[in-house]
Amino acid sequence: MNGCINHAMIDGAEAKAAQFAADHFGEPGCDDITKAYIAQKYEGYSAENQETWQTLFDRQMEYLADHASSTYLLGAASINLVRDFIPYLEGSKSVNIFLKQLTGWQSKGVPGYLPAKSFFACLARREFPTTVVIRPKEDIDYLPEPDIFHDIFGHVPLHADPTFADFLQTYGKAALLTNDPHHTERLARLFWFTVEFGLIREGGVNKLYGSGLISSPGESLHAITSSKVERRPFDLETVCNTPFEIDHFQPILYVLDSFDQLRDAMNSYSNRLLSASPKAGSSTQPAYN
Repeated sequence: MNGCINHAMIDGAEAKAAQFAADHFGEPGCDDITKAYIAQKYEGYSAENQETWQTLFDRQMEYLADHASSTYLLGAASINLVRDFIPYLEGSKSVNIFLKQLTGWQSKGVPGYLPAKSFFACLARREFPTTVVIRPKEDIDYLPEPDIFHDIFGHVPLHADPTFADFLQTYGKAALLTNDPHHTERLARLFWFTVEFGLIREGGVNKLYGSGLISSPGESLHAITSSKVERRPFDLETVCNTPFEIDHFQPILYVLDSFDQLRDAMNSYSNRLLSASPKAGSSTQPAYN
């Protein structure tokens, strides 16, 4: 990562140890996912970092006010997501203060990308791995790596909704459970077409809720207005059988009727995985509750 990212926030001994724990989670001696977490070190943000947050916030919220799901907008207000400063993960101003009261979810600082198994383990605990750095100003429109704008602005407001919060934890448990490549691929597609690039029908109108849409100016406009997008009704089996590509605007999006529909579909899928898994009933499984 280049530009104005403060490497001191993610390159110190604590961050290196956390990344090692994440990269080796599940191996002997590496079974505590909380070791992948780091402190935010808020003083590491520069004035330019704060300006980047404010620019992104203003630009997106102007569009999202009319085009984002009411659940997202209510969640953003409920966790006191504001333009004035990069969100705190710790202390009295933390988004976690509000999340804990609403759904029990927490955002936990991480140094960067987490491997799939580590990511799932976090979700299974109602903890969302949140990259603490923010993109450089010169890369304000797009950054291939995760950053705090995508993670907090894009993802976290939905964690304030009880129905979505339950879905995401169930997803994490199911994804952590399976080692079957077939189901791993299906679950990756489900995450992509819902958590990252999902639409929902509200009042007869398609609204944005997926974080990849919420946090991207170009993708959010394309998803709502482009005639090149095929907007399909959500069906779990169809979603899980649809491949995706990451290097261009999405040509296929799935539209939920409600978040209840997503939660119930995930519960059904999770039960199927549990009944088929040799780990079902294992005493080790509740460690992720």
